[in-house]
Parts: sequence; C-alpha cells; structure tokens
Amino acid sequence: MKIHLVAICGSGMGSFAGLLAEAGHEVRGSDKAFYPPMSERLQAWDIPTMVGFAAEHLDWAPDLVVVGNACSKDNVEAVAARAAGLRMMSFPQALAEFFLSSRRSVVVAGTHGKTTTSSLLSFLLVEAGQDPSYLIGGIPANYGKSFRLGKGDIFVVEGDEYDSAFFDKRPKFVHYQPEIAVLSSVEFDHADIYADMDAYRAAFRSFLRQIPPTGLLVACDDLPEVRDLIPQARCRVIAYGLGAGAGFRARQHTEGPQGASFVLEIDGSPQGTISIPLSGRHNVQNALAALAVAAHLGLRPDQAATQLPRFAGVARRMQVRGQRASVTVIDDFAHHPTAVAETVRAARQKYPDAFLVAVFEPRTNTSRRKFFQERYPSSFAGADRVLVVPPYGGAGLTEAERFDSEALAASLRAGGQPADCLADAGAVVADLVAKVPAGAVILVMSNGAFDHIHEQLLTALALREEGKP
Repeated sequence: MKIHLVAICGSGMGSFAGLLAEAGHEVRGSDKAFYPPMSERLQAWDIPTMVGFAAEHLDWAPDLVVVGNACSKDNVEAVAARAAGLRMMSFPQALAEFFLSSRRSVVVAGTHGKTTTSSLLSFLLVEAGQDPSYLIGGIPANYGKSFRLGKGDIFVVEGDEYDSAFFDKRPKFVHYQPEIAVLSSVEFDHADIYADMDAYRAAFRSFLRQIPPTGLLVACDDLPEVRDLIPQARCRVIAYGLGAGAGFRARQHTEGPQGASFVLEIDGSPQGTISIPLSGRHNVQNALAALAVAAHLGLRPDQAATQLPRFAGVARRMQVRGQRASVTVIDDFAHHPTAVAETVRAARQKYPDAFLVAVFEPRTNTSRRKFFQERYPSSFAGADRVLVVPPYGGAGLTEAERFDSEALAASLRAGGQPADCLADAGAVVADLVAKVPAGAVILVMSNGAFDHIHEQLLTALALREEGKP
C-alpha cells in the first residue's frame, strides 16, 4: 500500500513510518522542518521525505494519508487529501488497523514511566525468544530502534493519553484494543487537552473499561489515583509496587552507582534478587510492571533476573551523552514535577559524591504554564545547583498563565539552594563552562531539543579541556 504521513518527523510518526516500511508498504512523508535524530533515521530507513506542506506532495496518489496530531484542519495537505477524496486516518487508528487488530495488544499507559516500562518489557520478551513487535516513544539502547515487527503474537505499545488528530480528539490509547494493560501512574498533565484533573482522570477510566473481562490489568498499587481507578477494570488485576498491598512487590530495595536491586516477592513468596542497571525508585516500579506482564506471558522470574542486568536503558532517560573535562553530561526527558523529582533523586543516587547541576527547560504545554509553579521548587532537592531558562514558546502565553522561571529560581534560593534563571541554552553553556568544577554531573531535563544543549556543552567543555577560551 502507498502511505503518506503528514508531519512525519515527530518521534511517534517517524517510528510508525519505519514500522510501515518494515511491513512492506511504500511510505513517504512531509513535515515543516526536519531535525536530527528523526531526520537521520528516516534517511537510514530509505523513506523519502519532503520539506514543508504542499498539495503536490500528494500527487503520487497514496492509498492512505496518515495525519499527525500536530496538524490542524487547515493543513494544506489535509485539505488536499479531503478534496481528492483520499482516505485519511490518525496515527493511532492506522496502528490499530495495520498491526494491533491481528495481535495481542499490550498497552503501557500512565502519566509517567511508559517509555521505560515498554522498553523493559519488550527487552524481556525479545531476549526470551517470544519475537514480539513493539512501538515505543523512545529508543531502547539494546536495539537502536523505537519499533520492531516480530513474528510473535505480542505487540507492546506505549499508550499515550494525548489526542489522536484534529478530527479525533480522543486519547490515542482508546484505539489500541488492550488485551493486557499497564497503568503506571495518573497525575494531571497535558493542560492543552484536558480542562482539569477530572477530565484527565476520565480518560484513564474509559481506557480501563476497554480491557476485556478475559484480559489483565497490571497497576501500580503505590499510588492512590491508580488504586481508585482499578475498580473500573472488569478483568483480573495484578498490583505491583513497594508497599504491602502489591502482588508483585519489591522488598529490601537498595540503590547505588550501578543501579538498583531488590528482592522480588510474588503474592508474599520471595522469588530471588533482581538487579537493574537503572537508578531511582520509579525505575524499580517500572521493572516490577514489566516483570508482572512478562510472568503472565510465560517468562519465569529467574529467567528475567538473568536478562535485566543487560538492559542498556533508553535514549533520553538518564542517558549519558558524553564526558569532557571530567564533567559528565546527562540527557533526560523529565518535565512534570514528579518526573523531575525522581530524576534528580536518581542522579544523586547514581553519582553520590559528584557536584550535581540540574538544568531545566519548561517546554511542554503544561510545564510552560503555571499549573505546577508551587510544586517545582521541591522537585530539585539533591541538586547542588539549579539552572532554569524561560519557558519555551512562553511569548505566546499571557503573563498570568505563563510559568515564571525567575520565580522558581528565587524560590530555590530562598530555600538555600543555589539557583539562577538564564536567558537561553547558550547562556547556560557559557555559565557552566566557566564555573562547573571537574568531576561534576550536569543533568539536563527537557522534553525537546533545547537548542542541542548537550552537544554545545560537550564541545565547549572539550575546548576547556584543551585550555582554549
């Protein structure tokens, strides 16, 4: 089939394009601009792309036009597709029709932890020889691709609660037909889509009702919002977590520079020690979720225990981008205050003696607004210094609704924590290269490119190392 993707350079759309191409379809796509890393991946996958949106991009008469949720109804290609009578679908609709309808769908949902949990589960199933398919919002380092088309009957998909397309404002995960679902957490997010917590909670309530009575829900028992939603499911439930109520429970949990370890207990029975090369309590919870699903699919805990130490992590999740002048630069996707807090905590556990600098760019539609203005100051506990920049795209918001980065820095200083608000990524790089001590760790947190600050830092630190200004 000939398939054209509008807004192909997004992480989800680009990965879906690769999956379609791997399935044998002829795939092309367009976007307003192309940036690494997705631009490079599309090129490596031999997928033709066109810069900008234009009606003539559809002259090759595709059988299907997949429209990304970044597109408005006025997008010229969407308008041209409607005028030509071409079939149009959203990305989640197409994923369900082409791949999920013929497989057992395992959907990992929740505000936090989706990408890491999906990656851990996919890794366990691949290494166990189950040959699963997957589509993940990040890149598992063991495989170097965010998608896989296997011959097995399992498809692991990250269940995003964001909307599907301009013509379908429902959450993506309503299309995914879960036989098995993971619910990791529920905290308010996506303020541009959901009016309030009640609306956000309702999306997850409807998702749980989609699981058939013969299916399975794996849910985090540590979180009250998740516990309150569990009765919505009509199927068997496995609770996981660090507390006494969990069927899959982590006990004797310890952390160190090499990662975390814990004794896995299933329904009160110890199953042995599990070690993961990931830091943070949140990653112990992510591992428990993956272990619970894997066990349901036939993987014994002792088999999983031998595999997990070889898990190499996920791009942009505590990813070490490099080290120059004895300074380590880490890239992380954290943006919600809970995720920021857990990430800073994990970095402190992994690098207990290092001077830790936390750099934060408010970039999401929620974080660049004032919804969590009062919560962010406590999220940086454990950092020796905090640098924050003004919210990305903040000029498009009124002062009353725009997140106040200066106020965040001031609040941190008032609490005794060194903090500054700097103009942009370039100012952050200049400041750090001049001031950061050898042996320090710089933790950069943003859900976007942040002006390629990691590369800027490593280049500038290399010059410092060489004694050049």
